[in-house]
Amino acid sequence: MSAQDFSLDDRVAVVTGAGKGLGRAWALHLASLGARVVVNNRISGGRQATRSADAVVAAIRLAGGEAVANYDSVEESDAGAGLVELALQHYGQLDIIVANAGIDRACSFHNQGMAEFDEIMQVNFFAVARLLHAAWPLMREQQYGRILVSGSSAGCYGNHGQAAYSSSKAALQGLVKTLSIEGASRNVLVNALAPYAVTQLTDSAFPAEQVAQFAPEAVSRLVGWLVSEKCRLTGKTFIAGAEHARLVATLESDTLSLGGDISTAVSQLVDAPCRFSPASAIAEFEDFRASF
Repeated sequence: MSAQDFSLDDRVAVVTGAGKGLGRAWALHLASLGARVVVNNRISGGRQATRSADAVVAAIRLAGGEAVANYDSVEESDAGAGLVELALQHYGQLDIIVANAGIDRACSFHNQGMAEFDEIMQVNFFAVARLLHAAWPLMREQQYGRILVSGSSAGCYGNHGQAAYSSSKAALQGLVKTLSIEGASRNVLVNALAPYAVTQLTDSAFPAEQVAQFAPEAVSRLVGWLVSEKCRLTGKTFIAGAEHARLVATLESDTLSLGGDISTAVSQLVDAPCRFSPASAIAEFEDFRASF
């Protein structure tokens, strides 16, 4: 075993949206590292539909791992608490959460109804908040937890036709930042990952020659490390794909007096280099107060 290798033996993980695509790849990888996995994926197509979560559980067990399936729709009000309870019932603990389940309904804002907008917020943001809220007391009490939230570059930078999706993912950014501050003293670390990978939702975005390169599995090693004991980072967002990664940072410029000419002052601010990355809203406020 090399110095870079690590294990998730004796850890229990919940992975949502794990029946296919990225979630499937990540659940399989965590299991290969030794984690016991609660594999969540809702049933679609009626009662007789193939349960993708079962297929993932079967693959994990075939490889010698341990897993249990869950078929709840994450946006249901009690789904988060149910996932935590299932982990405790089967394995007696919960150490890792990978909140991956999400949906998109690409549509220009003026054409999108608010019912659809709300549905996207429910699945992508509120479902994650409820799951983490259910697990938070447990992780605080045991003074250990590793949480990874599936974000998006759309949430960092916006994207045409994705007002609801971008809003939901941007909301997750705020949740991750705040929980990373609140959880740090209890060794509960929270990060976000914005993945680039070929899935059912994204396959049209990739040229044929890059499909293999951007397989979901190409993000799995980073996911495994971020939810391991080796990881000491918290409050970070990574963009990753094809075995490459970038770190996303929120930066601010130096403070500038607005003076009497607002237009000139704002133009100078827009052109000024950004270099300050506040650790929290309080840190930003204190730095702002001290800058003049």
